[in-house]
Amino acid sequence: MNDTAKALNDAKARLRDWLFNAALPIWRDTGVDKAKGGVFETLALDGTPADVNRRTRVAARQVYSYALARQMGYEGDVDTVIDAGLNWLSGPAAAPGGLVYAVLTPQGEVVKAEFDFYDHAFALLAYASAFKVRPHDKSLEQKAIAIRDTLMTTYKHPVRGFEEANPRTLPLKTNPHMHMFEASLAWIEAGGDGVWKEIAGEIAQLCLDKFLHPENGSLREYFDGDWNPLEGEMGRIIEPGHQFEWAWLLVRWAAISGDDKFIAPAKRLVEIAEDFGTDHERNATVFELWDDFSVKDNKARLWAQTERMKAYVALQSIAATPEEKTGYVAKLIKGIEGLELYFDAPVRGLYRDKMNPDGSFVQEPAPASTLYHIICAIDETFRVEM
Repeated sequence: MNDTAKALNDAKARLRDWLFNAALPIWRDTGVDKAKGGVFETLALDGTPADVNRRTRVAARQVYSYALARQMGYEGDVDTVIDAGLNWLSGPAAAPGGLVYAVLTPQGEVVKAEFDFYDHAFALLAYASAFKVRPHDKSLEQKAIAIRDTLMTTYKHPVRGFEEANPRTLPLKTNPHMHMFEASLAWIEAGGDGVWKEIAGEIAQLCLDKFLHPENGSLREYFDGDWNPLEGEMGRIIEPGHQFEWAWLLVRWAAISGDDKFIAPAKRLVEIAEDFGTDHERNATVFELWDDFSVKDNKARLWAQTERMKAYVALQSIAATPEEKTGYVAKLIKGIEGLELYFDAPVRGLYRDKMNPDGSFVQEPAPASTLYHIICAIDETFRVEM
């Protein structure tokens, strides 16, 4: 076994131990609200839950996380969290037309009733994830199709993609499209119908045609109603974490569709995010760049570190030579080491969310929503063999 393979195996063992023996138990045992239902938004670094307003996306992400844990071979109780999340989606968070409300009080009163595309992408992902481990529960697919049908009839962009509201509000955003792409791929993998593949293909092509900068290959975030980048500063913002995330999705789509034209743009996204969007002294991917690749916001969020890992898992899977694969795996290991910096919390299984430019961390509770990023990156890492 070479040094890279040994380092990978050691990293896998550390990640498995942290996830299975610390994180999954605490977010189940303390992170679920057993009195009022649903899940807590955050846990303080001493493990105390905060009973604050709840975003529906968090319940959906916890369903995803614990369904994935079961698929990864975790033998602990996952049903408590899956049930809590699904019951919240179909109970207090349920809105007309099969949709969901975005934010509710802990008592289940609606705080934000406006349509939120981002939250519906995660509801779709939750239903796909639950369906993978509960394939006999056909109501999960029915609920997903109900959301999809409303998205297609009420919130479809007249040319390609989806609107943020009806009537329209601007800017149009790439981020919820990224998660709609992710949810569609999840439904393809779960055995969903052909419409999921059509949606995924449309979003993948929209990314190549409109989201990517035609000259430097970077990914823009905000657009006008015709998919032109917004004028001014908002149209110039790049998020390196999203560059890594889109690369991971595009490589997955290339495998599903059999179309290799998505590979080169994915590699360019990774190159930009690694070379310009990652502070190699801190070993941390930063939050925002400008489109000339200068740094806009030098804080480093935990989630971006997980996307860095996933991007290199994707690239090593399509490496042309053993040497190229080894190089990508070495970058994956650096990404894992960067993620592990955030695990330095007083209670094992919790984590930091924001690293300051000097390498210190913002003192704040651990957000439940981030577990989705972490477990996905760990699962992807477990797929890598050398």
